[in-house]
Amino acid sequence: MIRLEGVVKSYQNFVAVNGLTLHVPPGSVFGFLGPNGAGKTTTIRMLTGILEPDEGSLLVFGKTYRKNRNDILNRLGYVPDRPFLYGKLTAMELLRFLGSLRKIQGAEVQRRAMDLLDQFNLADFANQLIERYSHGMRQKLVLASALLHDPDLLIVDEPMVGLDPRAAKQVKELILQFARQGKSVFMSTHTLEVAAQLCHQVGIIHKGKLVADESIPNLTKRIEANDGDLEAVFMALTKDLERDQDREVVPF
Repeated sequence: MIRLEGVVKSYQNFVAVNGLTLHVPPGSVFGFLGPNGAGKTTTIRMLTGILEPDEGSLLVFGKTYRKNRNDILNRLGYVPDRPFLYGKLTAMELLRFLGSLRKIQGAEVQRRAMDLLDQFNLADFANQLIERYSHGMRQKLVLASALLHDPDLLIVDEPMVGLDPRAAKQVKELILQFARQGKSVFMSTHTLEVAAQLCHQVGIIHKGKLVADESIPNLTKRIEANDGDLEAVFMALTKDLERDQDREVVPF
């Protein structure tokens, strides 16, 4: 579904992503972890076609954005970490509008919209203005919007932010069901527990470099963490990178 080889992205003199290589196969949930400023958002913006890499190869569905932009976007769903929703629309109006952009016919978009709203327990609020929604309700509506066109790949940035425990459980089940259908999820998260529960593979990025790309069991075996604690693994990996970078500094 996703293949990055040696991807580099810089902003003037700052290298945000530095030689990133990772692969996400069909039917998998890939967790993308890292501290603030590590390069997660820049990577997601490249995966969704917002930014182009400066160097390296980036393929989604085996295609490049430069030559197949519409084909890729028609098969991709994206949930940003800070989504914008126009509050003067109702949920149903929003989904109908998005359906028209995706060229989904009227009756079909109505059916899909109602199914998704019902799935996220929003059906009773379908005709209520979005400005009256709570943060958690808005987050669920954004997820519904990303799934409206039945994508093959879902890219999600911090999916659990603002969700109560019941809604978070719904989203977790949805992500796992999505992968069981042979589709893939690329999920950026700060929550190590979420990654441990959902992901088949985990990539840890720090200062633009991938410091790990393995299954969680392999990560815990590679580093002797306390009782297989993913947080301890993460701290050890990023600490090792800090130490390696400090060695590269030549004092005057």
